[in-house]
Amino acid sequence: MTFLSNNLPKTSQIVALILMLSALGFASTAPAAALYRQKVTNDMSKCYAGGGPAVMITVDGVKSSTGKMRVQSYRATAEEWMKKGHWINRIEVPARAGTMTFCLPVPKSGSYGIAIRHDVNNNNKTDIFADGGAMSNNPSINILNLGKPSYKKTAITVGKSVKSIRVGMRYM
Repeated sequence: MTFLSNNLPKTSQIVALILMLSALGFASTAPAAALYRQKVTNDMSKCYAGGGPAVMITVDGVKSSTGKMRVQSYRATAEEWMKKGHWINRIEVPARAGTMTFCLPVPKSGSYGIAIRHDVNNNNKTDIFADGGAMSNNPSINILNLGKPSYKKTAITVGKSVKSIRVGMRYM
């Protein structure tokens, strides 16, 4: 699976990927608030019958069982999508090569975006040639959107029950 359009020069592809992975970065300086930055466990029971609101995320193409996976939810608005410190809930677990499934609760019915990052060497830094990323709706990434597609392209609607999505990890 290719990460970026093959029509772009390699340097443009690298710049776009750096910016996307930076936006999914591990450090945040925004103040914690009750509505943001909640670390949760990957409790699959919250995605079974009667669960919700939540998003069940199936992630294909995890390239290795090293490092950790980070899955974050954001409100799908221009003000909050992938802004530092504005993630709502986060799951962090050891990576497992192949396909992984996550259950990420959301506070209420609404429009959300999901961002996933594989920190392959678990160093909490963006390693452009090692780390991978994915987003809800599998948007295309290119130099024009600088690795951060519009919230409109990643937005999913979550009702009172569980919304299931499938995304593919992308690596350089």
